[in-house]
Amino acid sequence: MIESGILVMNKPQGFTSFDVIGKLRGILKMRRLGHTGTLDPMAEGVLPVLIGTAAKACDILPDETKVYRAGFRLGTVTDTQDSTGNVLETYDADVTEAELLAVLPQFTGEIQQIPPMYSAVQINGKRLYELARAGKEIERPARTVTVHGITLTEFDPAAQCGTLEIVCGKGTYVRTVIHDLGRTLGCGGCMTSLVRTAACGFTLADAHTFDEVQQAADSGALESLIVPADRLFTALPALTLSEAQTRLYKNGVRLDLNRVRGITAEDQRYRVYGNDGSFFGLADADREEGCLRIYKNL
Repeated sequence: MIESGILVMNKPQGFTSFDVIGKLRGILKMRRLGHTGTLDPMAEGVLPVLIGTAAKACDILPDETKVYRAGFRLGTVTDTQDSTGNVLETYDADVTEAELLAVLPQFTGEIQQIPPMYSAVQINGKRLYELARAGKEIERPARTVTVHGITLTEFDPAAQCGTLEIVCGKGTYVRTVIHDLGRTLGCGGCMTSLVRTAACGFTLADAHTFDEVQQAADSGALESLIVPADRLFTALPALTLSEAQTRLYKNGVRLDLNRVRGITAEDQRYRVYGNDGSFFGLADADREEGCLRIYKNL
C-alpha cells in the first residue's frame, strides 16, 4: 500500500483534472488523492497527482511555475477564448511575424488578466463557468498574474496560426493571454491547443499515461512510478535532525535553532528529515523565538 508520493500523469485531452483523479482512484484503489493545478479538458500534459499524505502539500507548493506549449489562431474570437467555443467575432487578419513579436513583451512580467467566464474562478460563491453555461456574464475584477517568458516558436503568416511557449506562475490563463494578444493586434485570437510541458519541477519525460499506470498496477510494479513527496521541495534547503531531535520533533516540540545543524542566516523555510532519512515535511526558523517550528508535516 502506497502511503505517500507523487504520480506524474500525462493528462489526455477530454479529461478534466478531477476526471484524472477519479480514474486513478479506481486503478490505485485509494481515495486520498489531490492534484497540483487544474487543466481544462482541451489541455493535455503534465499533471502531478499527490497520493496519500502527500495530498496535504497541495496548498504549500514552493514552485508554482508552469510551462505551456499553446497553439493559436488570429482572426477569431470565441466565448471560451479557445477553439472549442462559439465564435463571437471574425476578422481578416493579416499580421506579420514582426508585428507579432513586437507586442509579445507587453505580455511578460506582472500583467493584469480578467478571468474568462468559462473558468473555475468563484465570485460570490458561484463558479464563472456555471454562470456562463446559464447564458450570464458578470463583471470580473482583473487579477495580477506573472508571465516569466513568452516565445513565438512557430508562425504561419498565410494561415495566421502559430505556437507560443509560455512560462508563467499560478493562476495564469494561457487562453486569456492569447485572447488579449489578439485584441492588442486588433484582429482577435483564440487558443487552438494546449500542452503543459512542465509543472512543479516535472516535465513530460516524467509523466505517465493511464495505460502505463494500469500495467504497473497489474504487475505489482506501481511503486516504481511513484516519486517521493520531498521532490516537490528540492528548492528548499534540507535539515537532518539528530536522534534526540527527531523524537522531540515528532512530538511537536519546537527545537532550539542554535542546536539544529544546517540552519543558515538567510533561509527561513526548510525541508526536514529524521535521523533515519525519513521526510517529515516543512519547518520555519523562527528567529524571534529562537526555535525551529513545524510549518506542515506530510
